[in-house]
Amino acid sequence: MISQFFVLSQRGDNIVFRDYRGEVPKGSAEIFFRKVKFWEDGGLEEAPPVFNVDGVNYFHVKVVGLLFVATTRVNISPSFVFELLQRIARVIKDYLGILNEDSLRKNFVLVYELLDEVIDFGYVQTTSTELLKSYVFNEPLVIDAARLSPLGPAAIFSQGTKRMPGIAVTKSVVATEPGGRRREEIFVDIIEKISLTFSSSGYILTSEIDGTIQMKSYLTGNPEIRLALNEDLSIGRSQGPVSGYRSSSGSGAVILDDCNFHESVRLDSFDTNRTLSLIPPDGEFPVMNYRMTQAFKPPFRINALIEETGSLKAEVFLKVSAEFASSITANTIKVQMPLPKYTTRVSFELEPGATGQTTDFKETNKRLEWSLKKITGGSEHTLRAKLTFSQESHGNITKESGPVSMTFTIPMYNVSQLQVKYLQIGKKSGTHDPYRWVRYVTQANSYVARI
Repeated sequence: MISQFFVLSQRGDNIVFRDYRGEVPKGSAEIFFRKVKFWEDGGLEEAPPVFNVDGVNYFHVKVVGLLFVATTRVNISPSFVFELLQRIARVIKDYLGILNEDSLRKNFVLVYELLDEVIDFGYVQTTSTELLKSYVFNEPLVIDAARLSPLGPAAIFSQGTKRMPGIAVTKSVVATEPGGRRREEIFVDIIEKISLTFSSSGYILTSEIDGTIQMKSYLTGNPEIRLALNEDLSIGRSQGPVSGYRSSSGSGAVILDDCNFHESVRLDSFDTNRTLSLIPPDGEFPVMNYRMTQAFKPPFRINALIEETGSLKAEVFLKVSAEFASSITANTIKVQMPLPKYTTRVSFELEPGATGQTTDFKETNKRLEWSLKKITGGSEHTLRAKLTFSQESHGNITKESGPVSMTFTIPMYNVSQLQVKYLQIGKKSGTHDPYRWVRYVTQANSYVARI
């Protein structure tokens, strides 16, 4: 059971707070934030997602910069609480359209009403947007989409494209348009998080894709949707029945190791023509989750080299090569590299004419950070860093450094080549004339290069 639920800003401000059972001290939000902000236990740089303070278990996840936190005194499954926190965030986003500090503060009455329906005296009742519509009738006060951060989830899709702006999907699924009419739109996202490890010589050691087909529906009347995927899609490396998520069609160009589907998806024709049928519930939900370990071409290559240049000096050379089409642009790239513990100072040299790039040396954890606002496909970027040490190295300096890790987001690009071929609305009526848009996103889950 859940004792408390609260949402904190990055500054620690208490935006939303609900105490369901009255068995945890009222100052728990401040205790939690101080513990997370100044975490020093166990040699970890950051606080773990669950920890205990004075008999109170704190669970937290970070969503778009906000901390969603639950407390309890009982022994409860962490995975259950993490899933609950994520679903609460999703329900709030479905109702508000935009999930950020401003929207929460402006719609706090609606948010508290949702929380009272989701959790009753610490016990979860429902996290379904569609079911909650029967109990929650307030409409949200919509935040101006222009106030979204330029690096927010909507903005990354509107760069260099004439498609409908990304802000079209950041709307409430329960609010009506001016004049009382309803929007008739449906959006599909294919989001892939890739994990990849390079050896010191640049060879790929491990590679994996965790993907999801995410849907957000604004359709009225709950029409049936048919979603067609690649015809040569194969699921599982051995044959078996579709009920066990194993394909009988043999090998194909896209081979997924395994997958699972939302409860609303029907697989009647999936085995023959790779088509999914469903009646989409209101709000955002995952149609299909999948995993792929088949070899794929990495979007980036990382080359790293560290050399001693003196008894107390060394140099680091980093090169990032974008191996995707020049028409595609990656956003918010960050490269990090742990340095020897006795590093005292770092000076940086960027390539001539470099713009939108920043560098930093985190002295507390001896880490080099290189941020790039965007990278165009086919380009290369380099960084040179000169290190100064407080003592001579008595071992292999390469073993005391790295590995290099990288995070990024690439809109309208997916590595697995899984595609939505078409989307059809069954029993199309005069009111169903939706704007259909499939977005592709690739993000780094764990992108590492050894030194």
